[in-house]
Amino acid sequence: MLGDYRIVGRRATEIAAEIESLVSSGALEPGAALPPLRDLAGDLGVNPNTVAAAYRLLRDRGVIETAGRRGSRVLPRPVLAPRDYATLEVPAGVRDLADGNPDARLLPDPAAALAAAGHGTDPAAGRYGGPEFDPLLLELARRSFAADGLPTEALGVFSGSLDAQERLFQAWLRPGDAVAVEDPGWGSLFDLLPALGLRPVPMPVDDDGPTVAGLRAALDAGVRAVVLTARAQNPTGAALSAERADELRPLLAEHPEVLLVEDDHGHGIVDGDYRTLAVDGRGVDGPGPDSRGAAGGGVPTVRHWAVVRSAAKSLGPDLRVAVLTGDPDTVARIRGRQRLGAGWVSHLLQRTVAALWQAYDPEAGIASYRLRRDALLAALAERGVTAHGRSGLCVWVPVPDETAAVAGLQQRGWAVAPGARFRLDTPPGVRITVSTLDVADCPRLADDVAHVLHRRAGLTRGV
Repeated sequence: MLGDYRIVGRRATEIAAEIESLVSSGALEPGAALPPLRDLAGDLGVNPNTVAAAYRLLRDRGVIETAGRRGSRVLPRPVLAPRDYATLEVPAGVRDLADGNPDARLLPDPAAALAAAGHGTDPAAGRYGGPEFDPLLLELARRSFAADGLPTEALGVFSGSLDAQERLFQAWLRPGDAVAVEDPGWGSLFDLLPALGLRPVPMPVDDDGPTVAGLRAALDAGVRAVVLTARAQNPTGAALSAERADELRPLLAEHPEVLLVEDDHGHGIVDGDYRTLAVDGRGVDGPGPDSRGAAGGGVPTVRHWAVVRSAAKSLGPDLRVAVLTGDPDTVARIRGRQRLGAGWVSHLLQRTVAALWQAYDPEAGIASYRLRRDALLAALAERGVTAHGRSGLCVWVPVPDETAAVAGLQQRGWAVAPGARFRLDTPPGVRITVSTLDVADCPRLADDVAHVLHRRAGLTRGV
């Protein structure tokens, strides 16, 4: 198990630190089994409860997983190595379609808004004890959420989507809790959950969003939270259809204590209606108070929910601002915890985002991304290649062998992201980001994808 490596610590924190160091250095590889509690306790001459406490620390830090009598193992992907920072080496002359950044040519120039943000009218803003929110940003957020039928009585501002989600999990969940996540899904979320001691439960996704069977299985398994992306899903481009949303809401309503988190990073880069599972607006005539008094929306599906709307894709990744709406209890919890830490999101950033949001017309960007994505999907379909990408910046291509597909496309001048970054139980695939892809490039890229996949499919193994 630990092989030639000796643990010498006698306190739980010391034992945990030594094991974590072995994992960090690669001496203990992913999947490696740890000694049974009593065996290690006997070797060290300590109480088994001390070793149990060390293993709990490692589990809560996302280093190991514990499975009772089946023992403890190093996680398949410890959070010591976040997948977003394991960047691909893109050789000179190779087009980078692997990252998930928006097209810089479509982002608004922030210079004027940044300059104006330094001259706020409220002298207390940005000072200890001052207001938390920029009034214009809050008003724009309220209008945006209300237009999508969401309640707006409780709002918050956070430093990006992942910051908001981390606070949501910490507000309601405890180490060891299970969280339903889309599979394929966002790699950063897959890393965050074990870092918080939480256990991701894969929920299959098709073009219409999380499948009914997948959500039902996750809820039956006892998940304490569900995280989904209603549009521009990363990496598949799935978009929640009206029919699928109508099927999923009743399932959630049967589990009212489950925390529902919706990540709307696609705001401003995709068209079409925003379909939420957080509230059921059927039978409600437009935005406004319903029979339960939820201003701006319909009947809440679960007791605790939040919709996070990020500016990163539409206005720029360096503008680390996300607005959030949710049930009052949840928003009060995460805002209270925010005050104890960061306190507030910089008013310079809030004012900049508000000015850009108010002035920026996203239609050109939305149309451009749609044109490129549809052109690539059509070119792939013409060549017999199955691909997915209903909305957003990504096209997902199922492949038999990710390593061969990534290597083959790189040889032909294209860098794409291996699907292993984005999947838990689903079959292999590659993600192609269309944000820097020109329509004229699509036929050649589709030719190369088809060649790599068809060549691989035609290989036979001798016996």
